[in-house]
Amino acid sequence: MFEPQLAPVASESGADAYQNAILPKVSRTFALTIPQLPPPLRRAVTNAYLLCRAADTIEDEPVFSAEEKRHYEIAFIDAVTGRIDPQCFAAELAPLLSQKTSEAERDLLSHLPLVLQVTQDLKPEQREAIVNCLKVMSHGMHDFQRNVGLQGLDTLRDMDCYCYCVAGVVGEMLTELLIDFDPALASQRETLMRLAVSFGQGLQMTNILKDQWEDYSRGVCWLPRDVFARHGARLGELQAGQQDANYASALTELIGVAHAHLRRALEYTLIIPAKHAGFRRFCLWSIGLAVLTLRKLQKNLDFSAGDQVKISRRAVAYTVAFTRLSGKNNTGLRWLFAAAARKLPLTPLSAEWSASAHAHLIWPKSAIPYFAETA
Repeated sequence: MFEPQLAPVASESGADAYQNAILPKVSRTFALTIPQLPPPLRRAVTNAYLLCRAADTIEDEPVFSAEEKRHYEIAFIDAVTGRIDPQCFAAELAPLLSQKTSEAERDLLSHLPLVLQVTQDLKPEQREAIVNCLKVMSHGMHDFQRNVGLQGLDTLRDMDCYCYCVAGVVGEMLTELLIDFDPALASQRETLMRLAVSFGQGLQMTNILKDQWEDYSRGVCWLPRDVFARHGARLGELQAGQQDANYASALTELIGVAHAHLRRALEYTLIIPAKHAGFRRFCLWSIGLAVLTLRKLQKNLDFSAGDQVKISRRAVAYTVAFTRLSGKNNTGLRWLFAAAARKLPLTPLSAEWSASAHAHLIWPKSAIPYFAETA
């Protein structure tokens, strides 16, 4: 399987054109934020996002068994690293994707060789950051997807680890790409890396809370069972539109946790020098949209579908406008964040999370042996 063969070669401009064309079809948010980055960084981040999306598509494909997902995830990493021919991999995988996978995602997997042409043209340091991220993400997603159900995750710590695997590690990768772009930031690496995990978790938790009922309809729940049990709610018994005060209390606590992580995301952004206005906008717009989503969630704790807490185009436009005006002023940005988040609950992060529960201390070490099996 995946025997090497000569593949059609497209020009670099054709590969870049495909990246730019497919991005808005697979993500509205990142199609808004990534273009704010300076061109060398924009190209690498676009490529990284599309590869992460491809990995996520494999893991989410409902017709694949757990064994098939693991097989294709390992093969995907092999295609990214050049150990197998990506044309053969794409030709085998793409036709197997069901109609439950979006047309844009199927198109992305079909054109994986084009995306990987850009990957191979990146600097070695950029490729290394992307590959390391994909290894942790693919392993972590598989490990969690294999055991998740309507009963939810066991604990909030498990949710932390899941958020790291699908988002925190992406924050670390973006930080590596940023430091490669501006080596002067290397002196801040440790602080940036720590805050990058919170950045990823804040955004991912917001998505989990917003999309919980769509996930529930697919037989999946990423919420922590211990938090809901403490408030007297049972995840396995929840029904959209029939939540009670106990559920609302637990959800409020989790909104507060996401808020706490987004505060750290703001601190991450403010470390970045104002001269990197594009990178700041990339961060600030994501943070702003997440805060507004949390506000809608808090006002609609009895919601039954993600569309009910979706922020409006006008709110997006206001976020873009206000952050543009204040983008270089740290004091102004702190005030803007405080004003947007003033009615949100705030749940202090546990001492365990702050001291040692960063999932990045756990997952990368376990991810490498997983992929070493195919070495």
